[in-house]
Formats: sequence, C-alpha cells, structure tokens
Amino acid sequence: METDNCLLVMIEIKNICKSFGELEVLKGVNLSVEQGEIVAIVGKSGAGKTTLLQIIGTLDRPTKGQVLIDGTDVFAMKDRELASFRNRHIGFIFQFHQLLPEFTALENVCIPAMIAREKESEYMPRAQKLLSDLGLSDRMHHKPNELSGGEKQRVAAARALMMSPDIILADEPTGSLDEKNKKELSELLLHLREEYGQTILLVTHDKELAGIADRIIEIKDGVILSL
Repeated sequence: METDNCLLVMIEIKNICKSFGELEVLKGVNLSVEQGEIVAIVGKSGAGKTTLLQIIGTLDRPTKGQVLIDGTDVFAMKDRELASFRNRHIGFIFQFHQLLPEFTALENVCIPAMIAREKESEYMPRAQKLLSDLGLSDRMHHKPNELSGGEKQRVAAARALMMSPDIILADEPTGSLDEKNKKELSELLLHLREEYGQTILLVTHDKELAGIADRIIEIKDGVILSL
C-alpha cells in the first residue's frame, strides 16, 4: 500500500508487554497499522503472534502498554464497555471457524447482532445479504456439519462482518483448509478490503497468504524484528 500522510492510523500499539507469571511473551511491542491496510504477522510457534493478536482484539489485557483503535484507548475501558466495543468494532476469523454446531449458517452470522440486542427486522436482512455476497445464498439454512471447510470459513467471514467492524483479525485462517480453499480465502480477504474497507491483521504460517499483505511483520521471542 502506498503511504500517505493523510491516511488514518487505525491501530496503534505502544510498548505492549505481556507476561504469564515469570514467562515474558511480549517485550515492548510497538506497531501502527493504517486504515484499510492488510498486515501479516509471522513467526515461529511460541513467538508471541497469537498473544499479540488477542491483545489487539481486546480478548486479553496486556501487562503493560496501550492499544489505541481509531484513537480510543481500549484498555482504559471497564470490561462491559470493552466487550461492547469489541462486538461493534472488531471481527474475528479463527482457524477452526468457531461456529456453533446447533445453529444454521444464517443464525451463526446473526450472533453479533443478537449480542448487541438489535431487532431481528434490522439484522436479518443484513446477515442474508452478507451470505449472498459471499456466495452462500443456497447454504444459509445448513448447519456447520453440512458445510465444506471453505464454506464454514466464509460463514465465519460473514459473521466477522456482521457489525461492519473497523478491523478484521484472522488467526491462522487457512490452517484447516486444503489448497483450493486456501486460495479462495486469500481472494476473499482481498475482496473484503476492497468491498468493505476493513483493516485486516493476519497471524499465519502460510507464506502464500502472507503474500497478499501490504506488510509482513515478523515476531521472534516477543519482539518485532521487521516493520
């Protein structure tokens, strides 16, 4: 992505440290991500990639440091306020989809809006349009065990988009997919950025997926090696 002084910094990470007991997992991480940028975070297992993504996603609090999302200091919020912020501003795509097996594809996509206590008349058409836009108009009423791996990941992507979040965080999103579905997911993520303007952070071991990013960030032993 071309740099422009007028571009908005969507994510700003300042001196993030995270320890679990005496184990120091992140050691003063600093990073800025612009609006609409795709950034891949790479590194060996245990380097701190997923821990950093969880902190950016407000699923875990840092031991020290700040995370600003669109200028908001997220960890200055109390837990309930933070949960509401997360639901409205951050979408997640996980390696194993994390779809509820007893719910249909459509019902899974609706969950963030249900958590936000929106009216069904408001969120249902939005969920249906998202699934249609992602090529799943004929799979809306199928449960996860009736879907292929690629279809499950598209449902997960639709769920991540349900609240029109500013940021999509994807943790090893191709880890459970075959080569065909990996390629389709890479194309899907590029489509999401083009169509919806999301800022996307990927944690991945997949070199081809990392290759779609505007920048690749490498973490080793809790420290960023390259920007």
